[in-house]
Amino acid sequence: MTEPYVEDLQEVDESRIALVGGKGAHLGGLSGIDGIRVPDGFCVTTDAFRRIMAQAPSVGDLLDRLALVNPDDREAVRVLSAEVRRTVEQTPVPDDVAKAITGALARCGERAAHAVRSSATAEDLPTASFAGQQDTYLNVMGPAAVLEHVRRCWASLFTERAVVYRARHGIDHRLVHMAVVVQRMVLPRASGVLFTADPVTGDRTVATVDAGWGLGEALVSGLVNPDVFKVRRGEVVARTIAAKERAVHAVPTGGTREVAVDPGRQRQPVLTDAQAVELVRLGRRIEEHFGRPQDIEWCLDDDGFQIVQSRPITTLFPVPETDDQDNHVYLSVGHQQMMTDAMKPLGLSVWQLTALAPMEQAGGRLFVDVTRRVASPTGRAALLDLIGRGDPLVRDALETVLGREDFIRTVPDESPAGPPRSGTPDEIPTDPGIVTELIERSRASVGALERDIRAKSGPALFTFLLEAFAEHKRVLSDPLSMRAIMAGMEATWWLNDKLGEWLGEKNAADTLTLSAPGNITSEMGLALLDVADVIRPWPQVVAFLRGVEDDGFLADLAKLPGGAEAREAIEAYLDRYGMRCVAEIDITRPRWSERPSTLVPVLLDHIRNFGPGAAERRFEEGRRKASAKEQDVLARLRALPDGERKAGETKEMIDRVRTFIGYREYPKYGIISRYFVYKRALLEEAGQLVRAGVLAEREDCFYLTFQEFQEAVRTHEVDGGLVRRRKDAFRSHQALTPPRVLTSDGEALDGAYRRDDVPAGALAGLPVSAGTVEGRARVVLDMAEADVRAGDILVTSYTDPSWSPLFVGIAGLVTEVGGLMTHGAVIAREYGLPAVVGVAGATRLIRDGQRIRVHGTEGYVEILP
Repeated sequence: MTEPYVEDLQEVDESRIALVGGKGAHLGGLSGIDGIRVPDGFCVTTDAFRRIMAQAPSVGDLLDRLALVNPDDREAVRVLSAEVRRTVEQTPVPDDVAKAITGALARCGERAAHAVRSSATAEDLPTASFAGQQDTYLNVMGPAAVLEHVRRCWASLFTERAVVYRARHGIDHRLVHMAVVVQRMVLPRASGVLFTADPVTGDRTVATVDAGWGLGEALVSGLVNPDVFKVRRGEVVARTIAAKERAVHAVPTGGTREVAVDPGRQRQPVLTDAQAVELVRLGRRIEEHFGRPQDIEWCLDDDGFQIVQSRPITTLFPVPETDDQDNHVYLSVGHQQMMTDAMKPLGLSVWQLTALAPMEQAGGRLFVDVTRRVASPTGRAALLDLIGRGDPLVRDALETVLGREDFIRTVPDESPAGPPRSGTPDEIPTDPGIVTELIERSRASVGALERDIRAKSGPALFTFLLEAFAEHKRVLSDPLSMRAIMAGMEATWWLNDKLGEWLGEKNAADTLTLSAPGNITSEMGLALLDVADVIRPWPQVVAFLRGVEDDGFLADLAKLPGGAEAREAIEAYLDRYGMRCVAEIDITRPRWSERPSTLVPVLLDHIRNFGPGAAERRFEEGRRKASAKEQDVLARLRALPDGERKAGETKEMIDRVRTFIGYREYPKYGIISRYFVYKRALLEEAGQLVRAGVLAEREDCFYLTFQEFQEAVRTHEVDGGLVRRRKDAFRSHQALTPPRVLTSDGEALDGAYRRDDVPAGALAGLPVSAGTVEGRARVVLDMAEADVRAGDILVTSYTDPSWSPLFVGIAGLVTEVGGLMTHGAVIAREYGLPAVVGVAGATRLIRDGQRIRVHGTEGYVEILP
């Protein structure tokens, strides 16, 4: 029976989260699944919680103060949250609320033991589980004790860990309410947790069962190691039986206590294989009901399994949707583009519409399905070779999947292999004029785009943009451009392979490519040094820049002595490079022209760390080193048997790499130049929708796909809740770490180096720029907050071209993501910085300020005492 402030579990389901919270709604949903047993009980609704909050008006002021606290200020969070909890716990339960609770308790059997469990409205959601964030009390006996523990559950909405969790997930404390679940206590002989997908690998075909004696508290608290069963397709495929020395049991007078397990049972399996399989069968039924993998708490008594909780597993990386049941293998686009952050829907869809290869979405990231390519022996070998040269971690992860003979069915090559081709008809001459021509083609295309888009608006703009996207892909796939890029990369590989074989040198091309001409990204980094030269003589301008807090600072510069010159230099830089930004492949990210304050910290570092003319000196120094290395290599080769031939071939390759390797960076510059043109036009349309009341603010268009945006402009209608749901999804995607390789079973793989040449305690990575350097680690996650001194070593998650201005002021580079030919590696070599990329957990394992030694030739990082 339902009455105010109380709802029976059997009368609620997932649609009632606002009334009974996430746990209550899920338990209600569970109780309606055929064959699933859930202990009887009721929910104290959020209406009761609101009554309590209304009787404690001082809580509102405390929540206002809490909302302003940085979640990293743990002391402030601790003090304020404790005050909120104390206030709630000391507020009397209103009589009518208490009557409703005791009445429901009497119907359940008030003399029986009960579990009293928190159930917040932002709990057990697909995007945030809140597991363990609020409190649960077991074996509570009697009406007075139940009322007391209901009040404690209300207060537990404001535990320190819950407050921090909400703050980091962008959830307003005032918008979350607390219901309480009161259930008949199960006194099990065994209990545990079932994950319907492997929580470590993400594999949706493997369920994991953790099991221990007595109540589940022993497992949750870490008191014992559980038995672990892994079940795949109705069969136990692995089991680990632990020594379970302790257990938690209910006490007859209320509460629980820890007890010793009889020695004879400590090594006894808690479940039989048949029971584990049966439990997973129940779990699959629950998973099917909720539509996603579940984290399920279970109990086993004499009558079988009872389910006491089920929540989504929010840490799993999502799997791209397909219209078949076949196995698929996906490679991460973000790891190739050096941008692994989550992207907003507009960014995802525009990249898909302008990319040369079809791409799938999952978890706010893009992936390429390589299943068909790796199905044939020739396609597989070619892809593994190409990937292995750039990122051995991706290759290792892919080989792990392909090593499972039953996952991807091998098919014959489409045509029999013929005799090797003689010559290379696609090869281009070593001619700098080719690069000049390609750059002019790209500039002309961008210029035409800027000219033609000005007159377009409304639906006509989107029709034009679809045509522009086709031109975008045509420019990107220009066969001459492709051959120029490959010429530079293949010459690099040739030099490293041959000089390693002939001279025993590792990564010799790193020095031979220093200050290669025509590299737009390295030129961008050096150009900011020239801007610093303009500003440095004007102390008032420098002082002004130190106080910049917003993006309107350029307007005030002209009022200062030297300000006009400074402003002109910054604006000239932005005219050429202002379309760039961190994570620039996402069209929704703010560009430097939109947020020029991003460049100020780097400018100030350059002013402090360098003298006038540093850009020209650095470039010339790199050119001299490359020239000296060339002469050294050629002289040593001539002294070898058949040395004149070897030196002649090497000279050709050096000329070739210096002709083409700089162009490697230009196509990306062209893409991002076009992106900024698209973005400005799309934001103008979004402004029209704001003025028409269709969108609340311009940036809301970022949460629509390109197609949805096009339809909104045509109809002047947008689903009112769509943007809000997309913002929630984006926040959840931000918390996920994308894998290098993902399978359709959900298995997420990051690969391993499989090396035995790394010293104990060192961090293994991929050597991408030769040399060894020792210095202070600067762990930087946001370029706008960089504070880099001369000689520092930059440690970060990833670097894309926008980070290159920082490169001129550092001594070495360490990243978590990257490959031999990704942008960070290319620019590190261009500047002669020892660099190691692909270092797993670098920003976590290396502390800011620690001294480290980067071995850019061998590919590892030492943390020094």
